[in-house]
Amino acid sequence: MFNKEEIAQRIAQEIKDGYYVNLGIGIPTLVANYIPKGINVVLQSENGLLGMGPFPFEGEEDADLINAGKQTITTLPGSSIFDSAMSFGMIRAQKVDLTILGAMEVSENGDIANWKIPGKMVKGMGGAMDLVASAKNIIVAMQHVNKAGESKLLPSCTLPLTGVKCIRKIVTELAVLDVLPGGGFKLLERAPGVSVDFIKQSTAGRLIVEGEIPEMKLNM
Repeated sequence: MFNKEEIAQRIAQEIKDGYYVNLGIGIPTLVANYIPKGINVVLQSENGLLGMGPFPFEGEEDADLINAGKQTITTLPGSSIFDSAMSFGMIRAQKVDLTILGAMEVSENGDIANWKIPGKMVKGMGGAMDLVASAKNIIVAMQHVNKAGESKLLPSCTLPLTGVKCIRKIVTELAVLDVLPGGGFKLLERAPGVSVDFIKQSTAGRLIVEGEIPEMKLNM
């Protein structure tokens, strides 16, 4: 099975040259460390930054430079800082080419729940609802199962929804999957050493398997 860093590495392979990319809180923030060489992208943070770089080395942190998850970050030459109104103007105007989000649940129809667990305190929904309503292309980085071993890829979400029929691709510690327009998770790749049968057992929603499923490969 992949760890969080390896999930981020696999997702980084989906980024194309010239993309503007928004990184959500959690695993998605790690993607900044694995942008492929020769690929020029601009990372956007919804709290008001274009040109986000990788995480700083220990001892080089600047407390005034943070991402949407309040983690310290670095900026690249040519980066710009602005207010939230400008940031969400970019998002709502669909200026972002790719959005990478974490999720608590994803349904086989592409619905996503990633902002609230009933009974637990949350500060607010954040920018996720704007992102899923406006993004052209969304990839979810998430754990395939919860701590109890229960699937988080479901026939329908049980938690409050963030967006409806908006997710197209998912990368977990077990697999890479497409969400088909007609519904269902299509298995594209599996983590090294993970069998298709194990992925079937770990997926509560409809899983579509066609032919031999290759193992995920990382660009080291």
